[in-house]
Amino acid sequence: MLCRPAGSHLDRGSVSFGGSNSDSSDASEQDESTLEFQTRNVTHHYGPDRLIIGSFCAIAAGTTFIMNGANHRMNGPSTYPFPIMGDPWSEHVDLITDLPSRGDTTVGNDVWIGGNTTIMPGVQIGHGAIISTASIWDVPDYAIVGGNPATLIKRRYSEDDIRALIELAWWDWPIDVITTHL
Repeated sequence: MLCRPAGSHLDRGSVSFGGSNSDSSDASEQDESTLEFQTRNVTHHYGPDRLIIGSFCAIAAGTTFIMNGANHRMNGPSTYPFPIMGDPWSEHVDLITDLPSRGDTTVGNDVWIGGNTTIMPGVQIGHGAIISTASIWDVPDYAIVGGNPATLIKRRYSEDDIRALIELAWWDWPIDVITTHL
């Protein structure tokens, strides 16, 4: 399971971890960790879209983030991505430009993603969400979802408490303040 606290902000390529806090973590370890995560957990990341993961997220083994590069043209006689298969088709880059895009994929702060979950392109996962094993769509703040496709099981807190938690934004606090209030 990948557990990344605040202060481990990484922005390598188009995968970003962490929040606004910073600490003295070894940058080379972070680079290696980010590359390992990208290799193991992020697929079809060919375009300008970004994967943004908030602070204090627990991401279980087998979680896959599918990026917009997995999309195919649907306005021609074939959906096959000829240009990315190399010569002689590599000259036809026009067939893979302007592919459908759902935008950046964002995981809020304080999110727990269960094992073998598939996150589709452009999904927005709210702060404090818990996601059981399955493919998911957008998840509201502090929601528990499950199934494939995901459906809302319940909210973790009342609407008033959710608003208060989001306003509080504890994940942006300095690490020592968080530690004091555990």
